[in-house]
Amino acid sequence: MRRAGFDVVVHDRDADPAATGGYHITLDRAAQDALRDLLGPELHTRLLASASAVRRRPPDVWFDWRGRLLGDLDVAGLDPDSVDVDRITLRLVLAEAAGDSLVLASTCTAVERDPGPDGEVRARFADGSVARADLLVGADGPQSLVVAHLAGRPTSRPAGVVGVSGRTRADDLDPGRAAVLGPRSSLAVGPGGTALYCGYLDPAGFAVLDAAHLRASVTTGPTYVWGAMFPTATAPRDLRGRDGDRLRATTLDALRAAGWAEGPLQVIARTDPATVASYPFTVGPERARDTAPWPAGRVTALGDAVHCTPPTAGKGAGTAVVDAHALVRELVAVRAGTQTLHTAVSVFERDMRHRGSAVVELSMRTVRRVLATATPAGSALTRASLPLLARSTALRGARGRRSRT
Repeated sequence: MRRAGFDVVVHDRDADPAATGGYHITLDRAAQDALRDLLGPELHTRLLASASAVRRRPPDVWFDWRGRLLGDLDVAGLDPDSVDVDRITLRLVLAEAAGDSLVLASTCTAVERDPGPDGEVRARFADGSVARADLLVGADGPQSLVVAHLAGRPTSRPAGVVGVSGRTRADDLDPGRAAVLGPRSSLAVGPGGTALYCGYLDPAGFAVLDAAHLRASVTTGPTYVWGAMFPTATAPRDLRGRDGDRLRATTLDALRAAGWAEGPLQVIARTDPATVASYPFTVGPERARDTAPWPAGRVTALGDAVHCTPPTAGKGAGTAVVDAHALVRELVAVRAGTQTLHTAVSVFERDMRHRGSAVVELSMRTVRRVLATATPAGSALTRASLPLLARSTALRGARGRRSRT
């Protein structure tokens, strides 16, 4: 909006754009194209120079809880042109693009609208200040204050899974364990609704753009960004109240109690405790008609505030970027005099409903599969079937090696 000539102020409750979990964000082709327009060529080039290309790494695989290979993992909705970038890197680039329009450590406490289609919009903040505007956009994530104002209630709900994430350098693993994981991402599945995702991130070795002088990524070498998943109903009660070493130990104890072998758990045991954090999975509406259930007006919202997406599809941040691009496109038409503000917001919200609900539904497929193994029947089936699948995969691999020799 700044680049399009609008007078914009961005209020962010964080005091520092770099003060966030050091995990990675996946951006599909649509998100990359949107960022090219939103950021301009210089910042977009710097972002690509700091990103890792998904197509350059081997296909994803999946394991069982004992570390046995089950085969290639078909990731629904994965765009082969996707790139991975550190969350901190992306936030710093966005903050630079916002420039002096960005106000940090500014927490919104209330939204107010005067009656009528042209009524003034106001946002009140914790420090007592008030911002007045023609349009207010809530990008305030799960349990959004702005969405609660618009809908009269929260529109997202718990997804039934709690996650714990961290970062582990590949060099900190035993050579044998690093060779098993390889330069690829993987998902390990266990009984009782437990799972462990290991994303592989290497902005230098798998660089999207070979321009080391522009690279600004937090990740400087091959790194596994892992995420353990537990059903909320059976997860350790104090999982959310711990951090660092205590949270890492609680996570390991819970997976061991579910029967996990030490091999798959090494990526957690060798992680940097400062990077470990827990969070509940939250999900927005899965039907378009339930997404953004309010009439168009001078207050709107986008991203996880509207269609909160669990991380299981790698689509949440990218979809928020596409939302932002779509909104700017409609507002530029208002500035050009080809449509009214009300029409612009209405068109934006109509398209966002369908885009957001589709991504939410995609992300919930993996969540449902994980939760299916949490039932007594699902847990028993997991314990019985996955070893057989691992044996079949091993036999196929042995036959392939013999045929090559």
